[in-house]
Amino acid sequence: MSRLAAWHRLGLAELHRRGTELELMHRAMGFATLALVTLAPLLILVAAADPLGHEGFALWLVDGMALNGRSADALAHVFGPTRKVISTTSALSVALLALFGMSFASSVQNGYERIWKTAAAPWHRIWRHAVWLVMLMGYLYAQVQTRSVLEGPPRILLSMGVGVLFFWWGPHFLLSRQVPWRYLLPGALATMAGLVGLRAFSYLVFTPLLVTNAISYGPVGTVLVVESWLVGVGFVVYGGALLGRLICEWLGHLDEPPPPPPPPDRPARQPTDSGQGPSALRS
Repeated sequence: MSRLAAWHRLGLAELHRRGTELELMHRAMGFATLALVTLAPLLILVAAADPLGHEGFALWLVDGMALNGRSADALAHVFGPTRKVISTTSALSVALLALFGMSFASSVQNGYERIWKTAAAPWHRIWRHAVWLVMLMGYLYAQVQTRSVLEGPPRILLSMGVGVLFFWWGPHFLLSRQVPWRYLLPGALATMAGLVGLRAFSYLVFTPLLVTNAISYGPVGTVLVVESWLVGVGFVVYGGALLGRLICEWLGHLDEPPPPPPPPDRPARQPTDSGQGPSALRS
């Protein structure tokens, strides 16, 4: 009983209930799938066109997952771009990337709308998806480039500061400014804290797992590990925003939304006199 009381006192029971209502794990898996389909080709394309370097998505994964040595080499072998990417990319490929990218941004926007209970954005505001996707690409590209400029605590502080700003701005922009800035800051801080924790978890778990899967299953094993990590990223992105809303409620800034109404009781079916009742069975 004491554990249950502590669970409720910390708000973990409410957080679990809201996460179940949001279908948090299902959304995180959708986030991972669309991110792999969208971000990997886009960042590889950007890296191939970058005259300063050609590592892109692989280097961002190595940094985000805290990989080193053989695990980083296995990842770079699968996701590392070549200089032929630009010349072999067709207009149809670019169109498909844009379509998947807009779907990815729309999925993130829908998750924020469910968390903050805001009205769905009209179709003509789809341009916000494109702007958010471009800003996401810029954020990830900047994270990669800081590896060659800064090291140690200055880079960590800069990376965390830029991350908080992005996850603070992102929901405010995608929700068409329906949620004030001050309500979104706790979610941005929670998201960044969760990403730092995920990075530590990745260093302990995914680093040795990546090498093992690369030896056992080849490139498919590497992709599976990356997909699992992206599921964790999606869980943190949506879970951090949800925790931020709960913090605002605990501080009295927001009213708790009413619980969903219980399903109506269905009237019991009355037996019909069709000649197939107990008397008919006895006969």
